[in-house]
Amino acid sequence: MTDFLIQGALGILTGRPGDAARATGDIRVRGGVIAELGTLRPLAGERVVDASGAVVTPGLVNAHHHLFQSVLKAVPEGMNAALAAWLRMVPYTYWDRIDEEALRVSATIGLAELALSGATTVADHHYFFSDRYDYDPCEVLFDTADRFGIRFLLARGGATKARRFDGDDITPLPTEPLEVMIDRIGAAAKRWHDPSPNAMRRMAFAPTTPTFSLYEEELKPAAAAARAIGLRIHTHLSENMDYVEHTLANYRRRPVHWLAGHDWLGPDVWFAHLVECTPDEVAVLAETGTAMAHCPQANSRLGSGIAPADGLHAAGGIVSLAVDGAAANEAADMASALYHAFSIHRAAKGVAATRAETVLQWATAGGARALGFDTIGTIEVGRQADIAIFDLGSPRYFGQHDRVLGPIVSGGDARVRHSFVAGNAVVADYALPWLDMSQLAADAVRVVDRIARKG
Repeated sequence: MTDFLIQGALGILTGRPGDAARATGDIRVRGGVIAELGTLRPLAGERVVDASGAVVTPGLVNAHHHLFQSVLKAVPEGMNAALAAWLRMVPYTYWDRIDEEALRVSATIGLAELALSGATTVADHHYFFSDRYDYDPCEVLFDTADRFGIRFLLARGGATKARRFDGDDITPLPTEPLEVMIDRIGAAAKRWHDPSPNAMRRMAFAPTTPTFSLYEEELKPAAAAARAIGLRIHTHLSENMDYVEHTLANYRRRPVHWLAGHDWLGPDVWFAHLVECTPDEVAVLAETGTAMAHCPQANSRLGSGIAPADGLHAAGGIVSLAVDGAAANEAADMASALYHAFSIHRAAKGVAATRAETVLQWATAGGARALGFDTIGTIEVGRQADIAIFDLGSPRYFGQHDRVLGPIVSGGDARVRHSFVAGNAVVADYALPWLDMSQLAADAVRVVDRIARKG
């Protein structure tokens, strides 16, 4: 049922910049597309979606995630570790324990958490592909996303060389020769990647890091292969000073400048993190249209720092918002990410650093641009009806003068009354109607117990 009228909202946050950031009135959807905005009356027989006491936004876009980590929350060994030690003790220790059931349960947990916090588009960076597996992670992830009805981009990762850490007590990380990686990603793209404007399924070429996961001479061939297949490029970059020290020591350049010489910048590229970026690197990102997936919670949790998302935005660059993997962010939901992005820059740089409307823009239009979904991300006529309706009926929102900002500035557990992708319901009456939450909770306990005991 992709024809309906959303009526009675307290206000609309459009995801657009400047004076266009807010709107009032009703939203008519026809054929899964926003057809009219304004003061509208229901047509004969038209279904009305009640948005009274609620704020309407574009569906939120999570631009970087690791769904396999949703069964790796609060692993004791990694709770107080910085990035390198945390990688060794958590994802790189547990990667070979994530069998098909664990990945399916983990992805279901992660997507449920995201959908119930307003996300309608998710980019998942999955970087473990091993001959030890008797299943295809791509198939599990796409199948799970299909059940939710969200837009899903799989950033297919991997490595041609393994990063060494401060111990030898983990199963060696899986690697692939570059030619094999390219062939496998190409085959997966033929099956799942849809380049059409309103696609529900897409892929990206996403080696884990260019810094530690590829040989330098492989960078240009990898980028060329991705573009030949028709895929965008994604990876982690400059998450902490380890990246900077590595490229300075080996190539005498900081990471962004180093990659600029290897065809790894441009409007078809987005990097997760970018915490350690100098102003001149930010300027290069803005000039080339290279996007940032800003992960403020995980960067805080791991003590990595604060990415210059505000600086890139001010320079006219593309900033998107992401929650990152739940193993480094035990509240991997978009509502928490919105509040954290709003507050953390102010804490470090003063109140002028961010505005609530700007953060919402990062989580909607910015995410759509970063991922290349050109028909979503804003509420305006002609756009796909990817929409979230946030209920303001809980005490944390009571007493607010500017109630429209509630979903961003109040933090906490979002109450999504309804959400839609191309007019199709994702969340209905605060729930995922098809999902047995009690069963998912039991599945999570069983899987966590099994993979924890395996060690």
